[in-house]
Parts: sequence; C-alpha cells; structure tokens
Amino acid sequence: MFEFHISRQVRDKYQFEEALFSITGNVILADFFMARRFADKMNQVRQAAIYPERSVSASDIYAMGLIDEILHFMVELYRRSVKPSIMAEAYAWAQENVGEVDPTLQKFVEQFPPVAVYQGKIPETAYLRDRTTGVENTHITLEEMILLFLANENPAFSRYLELFDDTLLEDQSRYMDILKSLEDFFASQPVFGPEGQTLLELLRAPAKASPDSLYGQLEYIRTHWGYLLKDLLLRILKGMDFYREEHRARYFGPGPSLVPLFGARELEEIERFSADLDWMPHLVLIAKSTYVWLYQLSRKYGRTISRLDEIPDEELEQLARWGITGLWLIGIWERSPASRKIKQITGNPEAAASAYSIYDYVIAGELGGKPAFDNLKKRAMRYGIRMATDMVPNHMGIYSKWVIEHPDWFIQLRHSPFPSYRFTGENLSEDDRVVIQIEDGYWTRTDAAVVFKRYDRYTGDTRYIYHGNDGTSTPWNDTAQLDFIKAEVREAVIQKTIEVAREFPVIRFDAAMTLAKRHFQRLWYPLPGYGGDIPSRSAHSVSQEEFDAMFPEEFWRELVDRVAVEAPNTLLLAEAFWLMEGYFVRSLGMHRVYNSAFMNMLKTEENSKYRDVIKNVLRFNPEILKRFVNFMNNPDEEPAVAQFGKGDKYFGVATMMVTLPGLPMFGHGQIEGFGEKYGMEYRRSYWDEGVDEHLVARHEREIFPLLRKRYLFSEIDNFALFDVVTEEGHVNEDVFAYSNMAGDERTLVVYNNRYAEARGWVRRSVGMSVDMGGGKRQLVHKTLGEALRLSGDEAVYYVLEDFREGLQYLRSGRSLCTEGLFVHLGAFKSNVFMGFHEMRDFDGQVKRLHDYLGGRGVPDVASELQELYLKPILDPFRTLMDPSFLFQSVQEGVHLGDVTDPFLQVLAGFFREVRVYLYAWREESDLVEIVEAIHSLLKSLLNIRLLRVRAGRGLKAPLDYLFSRVPAGVTQDLSWWRIPLLWGILCRIGTLVEPEAVPVKSRALMDELLLGKVLRQSLVSMGLDEGAARFELHLVQALISHQDWYELSVEKGLGAVMENLFADADAQAFMGVNEFGGKLWFNKESFEQMLYWLFTTSAIRSMEVSSGKLKLDEDRLKASRQYVTEAAEAAGKAGYSVAEFLSSLKEFDEP
Repeated sequence: MFEFHISRQVRDKYQFEEALFSITGNVILADFFMARRFADKMNQVRQAAIYPERSVSASDIYAMGLIDEILHFMVELYRRSVKPSIMAEAYAWAQENVGEVDPTLQKFVEQFPPVAVYQGKIPETAYLRDRTTGVENTHITLEEMILLFLANENPAFSRYLELFDDTLLEDQSRYMDILKSLEDFFASQPVFGPEGQTLLELLRAPAKASPDSLYGQLEYIRTHWGYLLKDLLLRILKGMDFYREEHRARYFGPGPSLVPLFGARELEEIERFSADLDWMPHLVLIAKSTYVWLYQLSRKYGRTISRLDEIPDEELEQLARWGITGLWLIGIWERSPASRKIKQITGNPEAAASAYSIYDYVIAGELGGKPAFDNLKKRAMRYGIRMATDMVPNHMGIYSKWVIEHPDWFIQLRHSPFPSYRFTGENLSEDDRVVIQIEDGYWTRTDAAVVFKRYDRYTGDTRYIYHGNDGTSTPWNDTAQLDFIKAEVREAVIQKTIEVAREFPVIRFDAAMTLAKRHFQRLWYPLPGYGGDIPSRSAHSVSQEEFDAMFPEEFWRELVDRVAVEAPNTLLLAEAFWLMEGYFVRSLGMHRVYNSAFMNMLKTEENSKYRDVIKNVLRFNPEILKRFVNFMNNPDEEPAVAQFGKGDKYFGVATMMVTLPGLPMFGHGQIEGFGEKYGMEYRRSYWDEGVDEHLVARHEREIFPLLRKRYLFSEIDNFALFDVVTEEGHVNEDVFAYSNMAGDERTLVVYNNRYAEARGWVRRSVGMSVDMGGGKRQLVHKTLGEALRLSGDEAVYYVLEDFREGLQYLRSGRSLCTEGLFVHLGAFKSNVFMGFHEMRDFDGQVKRLHDYLGGRGVPDVASELQELYLKPILDPFRTLMDPSFLFQSVQEGVHLGDVTDPFLQVLAGFFREVRVYLYAWREESDLVEIVEAIHSLLKSLLNIRLLRVRAGRGLKAPLDYLFSRVPAGVTQDLSWWRIPLLWGILCRIGTLVEPEAVPVKSRALMDELLLGKVLRQSLVSMGLDEGAARFELHLVQALISHQDWYELSVEKGLGAVMENLFADADAQAFMGVNEFGGKLWFNKESFEQMLYWLFTTSAIRSMEVSSGKLKLDEDRLKASRQYVTEAAEAAGKAGYSVAEFLSSLKEFDEP
C-alpha cells in the first residue's frame, strides 16, 4: 500500500474518509480505486466539472504516493544494509548542531497529524514519546519530515503542493535549519545504491533525472533501482500503466496507416493460409447499408420497399451486369433496442439501433426475417451474387439476449471502476427482470464511461459491465464487451459463427484485431508495464503465463478451423488494423483481410509508402497480397467521392482497386456518386442526392469491363510490381506499374497517382519471395519480358491493347525483353494494357509498320498492317476520296454532263490495283467493262437534273419527291451529292470477284480492303463530325448491300426487301433500331431518310444518258416511289415497332 503525508488543513478542507489514512496519518492508496476515490473527493470540492483546470488526476495522486513509499523503502534498505541507526544518529546530529528538534517535530505532528492525534485521542507530545513497532516515533517523524521536504522541492509534485505545503512549518519552527544541517550529516555517511550516492542524493535522484514528470521519475526508479525493489517492481509497472491510462491521448479510428515490416517475429509465426475455393479469388463485393438502401429503392421505384424479399430483380440484375458477385448487407441482424433508444434520446429521433449493437444473430423481423432473406438469397444466386454479412464477435448489444441470459460472459466488476460514475438515467432494458443503465455522462455528453450498470431486480445482483472498446477512442456505449478468457464464451461465439456460415457464404468480422491474443491481452488483461489503453484495466494486469493459461490458443485460428470443417463453403474476412493484416491471413487463416493502407495512402498520395507496403509483402510472402481487401471507402470512412473526387484520380485508384490481386470492395453509393456518409443507425438517407449518370457511365466504360476479367488480376503466381525509372535514372515512386497473367492472357497496369506528368521505363520488377520448396524461399527479380513470358526473338512483335484509351501499340519483343516499355502518363492517368498478342514478321512488313508507327497507338494494329499491305490500293482510293478532288470532279461533271477524264483515270487505276490484289481471273477488257458500268451510273447521277427537264408529266410525284432534297448547286461539302457519289463508285466493285451476288461481294470488299475507313476519313474532311461520318458511312454501306432492292420488290414483294433491310447491321445502326420494353423499335426520321436514298439510287439506275440524251425507265421510277410510300405509311401505322411493321408488310404482300 502506498502512502504520503497530507496536512491537517487539507484534511479539514476535503473531508477525506478516515479509511484513507494510516496510523501515522499518511494517505493509504491500496489500489487504483482508492486513488480514484481520493481524487474524486478533491474534484468535488474543487468543482472540477465546472472548472476543468482545477481537476486532479488519480494517477498523479497514485504516482506521488508510490514515489513516497519507494523513498521510504530505500531508507529502510539503507537501514538494513548500511546503518541501522541512521535516523537515530541524524536526530542526535540535528539536536547537537541546531537544537529545538522536538518542538519542530511537534509542529510537524500538529500540521501533518497521525490518525489518533487528528481525532484528538492523544496529544502531539504523547505521540512523540511513544514507539511504533519498536521504533521511536521521533525517529519515524524525522524520516517523514525529510520526505516532506523532498516532496516540496520536487517540481513534478508542485501541482499538488496544497496537499503537503510546508510553508507554515517553515515559518513556525527550525524545520529548514534542521534540514540544512542534515545535508551535512548525510554527506558524512556511507554511500549507497547503484550510483554510490549519499542517502539524500539517492532520494533526490528521481526528481533530478526527470524533474517535471511523475512518469519519468517512476521510469527512472524502475530502470535504476529495479533490482533493489523486488516486489515493489510489479507495483511500479502497474503505476506507470495507470499513469499512461489517464494521460493517453485518444483518437478516433484505427490511426494512421503504417507500412508493414516483416521481421523475426513474423518469420517465427506458423504459416497456415486457408485454401480458396474456386469462386473466392474472383469475388467482388459491394456494401449496402440495408435500411438506407431499402429507403432509396422505395424512392426509385415509387413504392414501399421495406423487406428483403421486396428488393427488385432489376437491382440484382444491374449489380450482376456491373460485375458484382458479392452483396454485403450491413445491419440485417436483430439490433438492440437499447441502442436505438440511446440514439433517439441523444439527438436523432428517426434513428435505428446501431448495426453493430446486436440483440441476437437472427434476421431482423422488420426486414422480413429468415423467409425474406431466403427469397433474396435464392434470387441473387441466380445472378451469380453471393450474400455477405458481418458479425461483431467482440461484443453484443448493451441490451441483448446474452446480457440478460449470460451476464457472466462479459468483462465486469462488482463495483464501479470510477467513484465519480453515476447511473441514474433511463432504464434501457425491455426485460422486467433486469435494469440496464449507461453512465449519466453519456446523456449530458460530459463523459464517456467504460462501463454500464446491470441490476437484477429479483436477486439484487449488481454488475458493472464494460462497454466494447478498441482503445483508440471512446467506448462504444451501446455495447457489452465479451470476455474471451472464458472458454464458454469462445465456444458460444464459434457455434454462433457456424450457424451464420451455413446461411452466408461470406462473413466479415468487424474489429477482428481486438480478439487476437496479443491485443485482447493488451486491452483487457495487460502485462504489467504495458497497460493504459482502456481506462481502469491497468488494475487487472496479469503475467504472460497467467494470460496464456486463461486464453491458451488464438481464438480466430480455432474458429477458422471449425468453420472449415462444419461450413466449408464460407469465405471469412477480417477487419484488422494495427499491422495485423499479414498475421490474420498467414497464421490465423482468414481468407481475406482489410487493407486500409490502400485507401488512406493513395488518398493522401503517400505513394512511396504504399509501394513499400506492396514491396514488403512481396518480399515476405506474396500470398498475403492476394488476401487483401482493397477499398476506397468503408462504412466507417467518408464516401469515396468525398475522398477521391469524381475525376481521373478516382478512376485511377479504382482501376488499381479492381486490377490488383485481392478482393475489390465498393462502398454503398460509391458507383452512383453519393456524398452522404451513412451512420450505422440510419434508417434512411438524409441528403437529396440523385444518381450521377455520368459517373455511372464512366464506371461502365472504364471499371466494370475489368471486373469481368478478375480472373486475370486476382491471383499472385504471375504478379510482378515494377519500378518506373525516369530518363534521368531515378525511380518515380508516384507511378504504380504491375503485370499479371492468366493462361495465355497478359496484362500490364500503369497508374500515375500525382498531379504531374510522369515518364519512364517499366523494365525490372522489385524483389518477390518465391517458394523454392523444402521450406526455402528466394528473392527473385524479373524483367518485363520474363514476367509476361515474352519472346525476345527479333522476328516477334507484340500488340498491346490499351483498354482505357481504346488504342493498340506495336512493340518489338526484343525491345520489351531488353529495354522494357516506355510510358508517358498525364496527371492521375492510367493505362491498362492487355492482349500482348504475338505477331511474327515473315516478310518484313511488321517491322515496317513498327517503324512507321514510331510508338504511337492506333485503333487497330491488324488494320494498320493490312493498310500497309493494301497501300497500292488505298493510295489511289485516297486520291479518289480526296474532298477537293471529289468537289472539283462533281462540279465539272455537272457542267459537262459527264465524268471527267482525271477522275476516270484514278478510278480505273484504283480498280486495276484491286484486281491485282484479288488475283482476279478477269481480263483487262473485263476491267474496262466494269469501270464503264460505274462510269454510266455516275454519268446518270451527274445528269440528274435532266429528269426535271425531259421526263414526262406523269412523273411529277416521284420527281417532286426526288428533288425535294437536291440542292440548286454543288457545295464544297458535296451536300446531297456525296451519298449517291460514294455509292456509285463502290456499288459494283464486287463484280471483280464474281458476277453473281454483287451487292454482298461489294460490301464485303469494303471491309476487306479497309475502304470504309478511308471513306469515313473523307467524310470528316468534308466537315462532318466523327459521329455524323459514321452515320453516313452506315447509310452508304447499306445502300451498297441493298442496291438491288427494287428487283427484289418486284420479285418477292416489299416485305422481303424490308426483312433484309432490318436484318442488316449497317441499316439497323442508321435507322436507330433499339430495344425498349422487350421490343425492337426504329427511328421515324432515319427510316424516312433510308427510304429516300433507296428511291434515289433506284432512280439513278432507271436513267441512261448517251450523247446528252436521256433514256428513262418510267415504270421503275413510278414503282420505286410507290414502294417507299407504302413502306413509310406502314411504318407509321406500326408505331415504328420493327415486329409490327414487318408483320404488316407480310400481310400486304400476300395475294
């Protein structure tokens, strides 16, 4: 028991309990609770609740008492081992050299009285004449007076000087003279202690070593005097824990993310990874706060959706389409009503209970219970989505089934750990047998107590049960901490987990690290000298041997092994921090573990640190990297868009999340761009947020396609992380570059997580530990070529497809293997290279293309290579398609009434090269015939106005229709003219293959010879944007494919023409064919355009112009107009439904 002197004046002022004092009048601090009672009494009188600056600390009081007791002990050691008569000789010295020793001691006893003197049972003089345990009280009092002097001169004691102020004693006696004289006395006496000091120097040493810190003085005593103190050493360690406990700064959350360092301890830990089932590596999770999600779905669908079985299939289908394969429903268990009551009383009248204050692990009744969950689970599995849930084995709700039925299962005390605690508030129990109350400070927001009170009305039993707590912030005041040193608690939690695992193939364990042995011990049963994380638990420290006896093996390892046997199709996922990630998967056997460093470090662009995280894991054991859960937010963090924005940085980090080995996890509302953070007690969202359709669309373009290739990214066997080396030879730590493989598929991902440009070479990987067998591992570095298993043969080239940009790059295999890949990235830009398809160069053409491209990307390397082969054809065709050349040719041709000679020459040259390419069997005379046929068509086009002048009057209707769109002149962009011109040039090219099926052959040759690409480029050069150019290209190609539509109409009817037209991909694209409501529809305006141009091409074919004279097939012209009129009317009646339109034409064609 530790004690120190308290003045009579202070005892009168604070009215301390008599039980606090020893017979000598010193304060007895038997334990931390007594110190708290002492401090609480002082704080009440000082009104510390109103004036916090006046408050006193129980740990300070305890530390001062402990230091005083240790100094007494050192005096006693001196007596025993050096001079038993030291105090008797000191008394005699003072009497001889100063005098008036007894009156001074009498004044000391008056001002710092023993209990009997304070109570008036014995006068001061009688006390001094007496003896205590055979020692004269004058000698005892002299020792006390010396220690009083040391306390007053100790700077660390100064804040509490009121308790033992010696000013009055100094004024009324020879106190100071005696102490000064004794300085000389002790200087003349034998030295003692580890430093060979006089007794007074020894007693002053702690204060000199650490003048301003009580903790520092205890640390000095521990390190310098520990070998002398024996039994007191354990009490010193506990006292230091108590001090740390009260003075520790507490933060919210797990604290900053750290880089894991794997040393001897980790190497000694057993390696027992749990084997994955086939579906586990490819799992992609999305979290949903259940009540909030149901509320949002209700608003989205305009009806009440409050049960799990009411979640629409459309939502599940959408998740599956996105690539989500796991749905984590947060808060589906029956929650503690006490939690709801606390949150409603303290500010949110709409609050539900916290999702992590569990009443019992059964599906909440208001969500539909187990039948509703089974319905959802079955429907979700049809879409390939597995259900996930979380458990909180660390604690239960403050009012829960176990708190009522098994109160012994929780960490508790029979008395309140802090005397200041008051429990007078609302009864949170709904069971008449039990009263449950949280400490009053929670209601007034003035304190965060570590326990709540449980009172049994029937038995009178009172317990103070600890709230759940991870030691990083305030306790979770709606929870009760389970006591895992009890075997029955561990077994009960394991049995409950197995029950849950039989229903859920994915279980997330919240705050799992708190139940690892080392941390459960640190928090609740700390080793002496290592406490202080949870207030009041330092008093319950135990030795390592005692703790191991109570908690013999890792709880998590036991749970994992049991689940593997009894519910083997279950993925176990741990939320773990504190550098426990590797331990949880490698030794404890969790399938996956949270990797909060991913989010925290990439958010703050601590790129070097996060590269170190990956590098250190790869050097130690790469399998750990595969087990990480990577996320950009989780329920305890701000939403992803609040942390990463909605721009390139967000999508760059998201790309990493879905392409690194591990388990990608999306947060609630992350994809939709929601910015509200949903509390665990929320029943609904409070922000009126709409879905950010642009953000969703960008996910659909850039992220979701990668999710469907998780097999390529999820494993670790072929993974490699690369340094990106700048042109100056430095490693750019801001760029993440890594490769992976699955079968023959290869990928390389590069991302620049900095607002700056980045350039460099991806050449050599960082070291990666490889299992060499026999328990040996070796650190291996790989070149890019080795990592992707590329060939360095000079004749081998690789096509890299950049998924993000939609471009392909051609690279030499030799260069990739020796030099690597040079990358250039803008701020927050990324590349996802896939494919790496091998091309072997047999004739030098691939090398020519490689050199020609010079490293730039193109939409299609194969097309570029084909262009190289087709250069003899495409060069004259580009000349033919040159907008200026076309304009000049049309303008002059309209004036002349014929095709110009330069145009015919280029046209003939083009067809000649096509004939050579095709190894055409036709003779040169046949080629002339084909060109002449095209000449005839184009000549008719150029003389289209002759129809107005020379056609008969009976053709007014078709001609009005035709000329309704024909411009008065020829404009630079060849408006109107370009469609029939391009059609006329190419519609007969298939004749070079064979005279039959010319439309089909002509259309196929356009693709084979890449003519469409040149044609599109020509349209863009005429002033069309890319979209409009593609639109017109579809039209021209459709007209070529259906150039014989009139003949088919005559033979088989209009229905057959339209059947063919709507089966054609080009025509579908032009006419805007789309699906809605399970039916196909088409666009009215585009369809009418298609009909016009079908008529126009037929009109051109109805003409023949020779020597300025027009020969016209009037019947064809009239019939063509009639056909398109009938088609337009039928389409309108069908409401532009494809099926109804085609059906109506079949009826129309029937005789």
